[in-house]
Amino acid sequence: MEKTPLGTSVGVDDPYDYVERCDHVTDDGNCRFAFDHADPNSKFFRAMRERDYVCPVVGESGPDWEWADCPHFRCTNRSRECIRCGLNEVRMAHDGDRPLLEEHHLSYRASARASGHAADDSPGDPTHEITVYLCRWCHAKVHDSFARIDDDASPPPEALAEREGRRSRELDELGFDSAAERYRD
Repeated sequence: MEKTPLGTSVGVDDPYDYVERCDHVTDDGNCRFAFDHADPNSKFFRAMRERDYVCPVVGESGPDWEWADCPHFRCTNRSRECIRCGLNEVRMAHDGDRPLLEEHHLSYRASARASGHAADDSPGDPTHEITVYLCRWCHAKVHDSFARIDDDASPPPEALAEREGRRSRELDELGFDSAAERYRD
């Protein structure tokens, strides 16, 4: 199982299984990173320019690379629910409550799986970042024990109670009180 630099578990064997899409890929399949960081001395930039900036993983002609092959790969999960237990986020505006969901980083050295199609020009292997969301309770279980992200888990009772408390406060704020009722005294 993959480990953090501090040696705690990240809860997965292969973080690439949780990749939805690279953050740098545009809707039409181009690599935004190559546009934003154009450097003619970079092997990566030259490789993207030869491909007309089409991402080699999601290109129409089929994948030439895996996500692990790209030296500038980064992925942030977009769904706002815990990928382990399914608890969805309820955020309260103008409230200092701790969020129900926390970012969970799956970081590792890219050389473990990269085949070196367009190696980066920087020294050492790039660190890829894959970020997913876990509820506070699942996050603690993953880091503090042998719990895995892909375990069949239900939201813990404490998490459900916290979420429902927030929903109740949200509904109270939506309720209508006339000025006469609010300022009766």
